[in-house]
Amino acid sequence: MTTLDDAPAETNEARGRAAELHRIRERAFAGPSERATAAQKAKGKLTARERIGLLLDEGSFHEVETLRRHRATGFGLEGKKPYTDGVITGWGTVHGRTVFVYAHDFRIFGGALGEAHATKIHKIMDMAISAGAPLVSLNDGAGARIQEGVSALAGYGGIFQRNTRASGVIPQISVMLGPCAGGAAYSPALTDFVFMVRETSQMFITGPDVVRAVTGEEISQNGLGGADVHAETSGVAHFAYDDEVTCLEEVRYLLSMLPQNNRENPPPVESQDPADRRGDVLFDLVPADGNRPYDMHKVIEEIVDDGDFLEVHERWARNIICALARFDGQVVGIIANQPSTLAGVLDIEASEKAARFVQMCDAFNIPIVTLLDVPGFLPGVSQEHGGIIRHGAKLLYAYCNATVPRISIVLRKAYGGAYIVMDSQSIGADLTYAWPTNEIAVMGAEGAANVIFRKQIAEADDPDAERALMVKQYKAELMHPYYAAERGLVDDVIDPAQTREVLIRSLAMLRTKHADLPSRKHGNPPQ
Repeated sequence: MTTLDDAPAETNEARGRAAELHRIRERAFAGPSERATAAQKAKGKLTARERIGLLLDEGSFHEVETLRRHRATGFGLEGKKPYTDGVITGWGTVHGRTVFVYAHDFRIFGGALGEAHATKIHKIMDMAISAGAPLVSLNDGAGARIQEGVSALAGYGGIFQRNTRASGVIPQISVMLGPCAGGAAYSPALTDFVFMVRETSQMFITGPDVVRAVTGEEISQNGLGGADVHAETSGVAHFAYDDEVTCLEEVRYLLSMLPQNNRENPPPVESQDPADRRGDVLFDLVPADGNRPYDMHKVIEEIVDDGDFLEVHERWARNIICALARFDGQVVGIIANQPSTLAGVLDIEASEKAARFVQMCDAFNIPIVTLLDVPGFLPGVSQEHGGIIRHGAKLLYAYCNATVPRISIVLRKAYGGAYIVMDSQSIGADLTYAWPTNEIAVMGAEGAANVIFRKQIAEADDPDAERALMVKQYKAELMHPYYAAERGLVDDVIDPAQTREVLIRSLAMLRTKHADLPSRKHGNPPQ
């Protein structure tokens, strides 16, 4: 048997170099120092590798360019050339499906982006696009690396260009786990979903110091761009959580509802919830009186598999609900008016929220179910001056442009332009249903009677009694539950208790739907 001492010199040299490689890798995996790691932990934040470990299936991560270092000189960088250059890139699996990931390492240069750092991100983004697999970015960086000047800015430009090229091709998810300031904030804004963690993550173009200097306003980082601000006020964040562990668990859940790319369908699962399960409780959940509010969440819980759904933008524009759920194991996007908030009217923010969700569903082959209970668009000077026409047109454009299976159900009222915009048959819904409690009209009966019979009411001996009579007549002739069905604008009036069964059968029929848009470079949607 040959011993190490008897081995040829070349073999010993090879073994020595392999051992050196292992030592270098250990240093790269360990990070810059225990002190830097302790500082990260003191902020309540995990390290980049810990985050990747939570996101991906155990043992599935394959790292790319672990030994990459920057080439910059001057400004104190010569003697500081840590491995990875502050970003960890690679791929692994989530629920057994390939996912690409990059994670800023705040312990190295504060996660700031330089030329080598950017090149690593560019490479992993290109790999994700080529492989047709989702890309998740774990953001915890201080922006552009000042010492590298314009090279760092150009690096961001390359990221933005790839974000745009990947849009609608592969799912892109940004997870904000630290600060994100200046131009760096535009990359998450270009992606499909943004997750944030309270207290530790912030996003803003100009920080509190600049705001104070320019406007005199005093505000904290979280007050300016924290998770709650972007989840409730700006609409930048789709999801906000209290801790990183929960946040990354929810990222995994979202990925389980999305396809790998725009050429595939979302992954189905076997459902134990009977497709023909009746929903008699719906009679109690939805009042017949169109003026009484109720919680649309409870309706969604009743009709989807096991009452389980993932709401997107839960805390922003609450008068409309956008959610991903399953019907008989198949992923579906749900858009629904929320009568318990602003009576479910459409306004500027609700229109933007729903339009973006429709576009996402259409891009990734997710059928759309729309639940209508809408009294119209929100009136008011601020809405008109804010561009409700332009913003409402975004939702109209998104629906008209969508080629995925589309089913709409009118639960109660559907008035005016809001009825048309919310995926009516006239703008291309494949199937439209209504409950017996539906009222589809240009406007409510009271308003319609005041317009149509204004002179008759004014001349009556008892105007109030005459108005009540005209309202009753208008409802009987133009707003009865079967008026739209008689004219073919509703495919059927259905028993509310059978809503789940009707949807599942209809979605199954539409699963092979194929529709092409006219040949064009791209549309020009309202902005």
